[in-house]
Amino acid sequence: MPAGIHARVSRNARVVVQARSNAFVGQRLAGRVAGVIARTSRTSAQVVYAVKDGTVLDRPLRVAVIGGGPSGACTAETLAKGGIETYLIERKLDNCKPCGGAIPLCMVQEFDLPQEIIDRKVTKMKMISPSNREVDVGKTLSETEYIGMCRREVMDAFLRDRAEGLGAKVVNGLMMKTEQASPDGPFTIHYNAYAEGSKIGTPQTLEVDMVIGADGANSRVAKEIDAGEYDYAIAFQERIRIPDDKMKYYENLAEMYVGDDVSPDFYGWVFPKYDHVAVGTGTVVNKTAIKQYQQATRDRAKVKTEGGKIIRVEAHPIPEHPRPRRCKGRIALVGDAAGYVTKCSGEGIYFAAKSGRMCAEAIVQASEGGKKMAGEQAIRSYLDKWDRKYWATYKVLDILQKVFYRSNPAREAFVEMCEDSYVQKMTFDSYLYKTVVPGNPLDDAKLLFNTVASVVRANALRSTNSNSVDVSFGSKATEEFQARTVTA
Repeated sequence: MPAGIHARVSRNARVVVQARSNAFVGQRLAGRVAGVIARTSRTSAQVVYAVKDGTVLDRPLRVAVIGGGPSGACTAETLAKGGIETYLIERKLDNCKPCGGAIPLCMVQEFDLPQEIIDRKVTKMKMISPSNREVDVGKTLSETEYIGMCRREVMDAFLRDRAEGLGAKVVNGLMMKTEQASPDGPFTIHYNAYAEGSKIGTPQTLEVDMVIGADGANSRVAKEIDAGEYDYAIAFQERIRIPDDKMKYYENLAEMYVGDDVSPDFYGWVFPKYDHVAVGTGTVVNKTAIKQYQQATRDRAKVKTEGGKIIRVEAHPIPEHPRPRRCKGRIALVGDAAGYVTKCSGEGIYFAAKSGRMCAEAIVQASEGGKKMAGEQAIRSYLDKWDRKYWATYKVLDILQKVFYRSNPAREAFVEMCEDSYVQKMTFDSYLYKTVVPGNPLDDAKLLFNTVASVVRANALRSTNSNSVDVSFGSKATEEFQARTVTA
């Protein structure tokens, strides 16, 4: 461990850096040294060398990962496994992010996730339209296929612990800022370190070669590199413990509600967890009304969650598109910090973990296992691979959201389409395995025709302002609507 860093390491893998890390060991390689930077601490003066990319090091490459969610933990795991000296800085080690917690089957396999962290295996879903038309989704799934439902605090802790077990140093701290004296020089990270159980942080510093920003939608690392602004949604979620008989209903079932009442541009959800359900919604265009949309979501699910008790309320921003800039020099962004959340579905966990792993793999490869200095070229190779692999996915889901989430008649058409078995198979195969599934040309032509027909029908309904589908919900409105439905 470099001089000046004194760490307490417990078996439970919580490292709190107690002293300043102002002694960053450089190297003295003739002909390869780009410059010299002198830094003076309160106790001693240290000479730190700037090193160009590709230079052979006399020590392991040092990388700080800011943020300990799926993107940060998977970045740290891959870096540590690849021989790089890795620091994972996370302030909220018990964080419960307001997240639906759905993960695709391929993530369980690809990231070797144990069954113990999966609360529920969802094999059935209900898509519920603005007029309360219910469509059962999932009939094309095999007996071994499912959508995993996790609690983020459980899954994130598992991923961090695994990274630490491979050699990453987990730091309970909050990053404040980074400094770099020259383009080829080290980064000085200023952060507040927190002892276990303490709410008051102690200012500390840490010097590293590279920085990976995995610190979410409000990323401080992104601000440091002027990554640019982007649209973001506000997600609001309540964890509700419901009676056992009602929990039985949600044992392997998830619900998604669409309509202007629950969100003008997203959907409401009821997802099963270990001993409760997560009820939530989100919006980009009308954030100030998020509690109103949440109330409507609860109202729509009222009969099935009646008698429940709210045990936790959560809210968090969710990015709507990738940031204009995702790297600068030896700093990279991954996960929500980079803006990797899909529209239409709002999925982000898999893409967060995958982006962290891909970024780390590029650094490990470029540094030859931490033996050489790596930099922007390695980061850009990760970004190029990412864009080639997933650009089409983000674009298609963006188009779907614009087409089907713009009005209640369009949402009715969307739910109607979800009843088609071919649509379900293509959707689930693409979601569960994150691959573009080749379709049958005849079925594709039929799907295109049905899609156009649904859109035309939606536009017709919208133009006539049909009262049969343009329903405004609330607790009273729901009861009145249900009453009208019964009498009809």
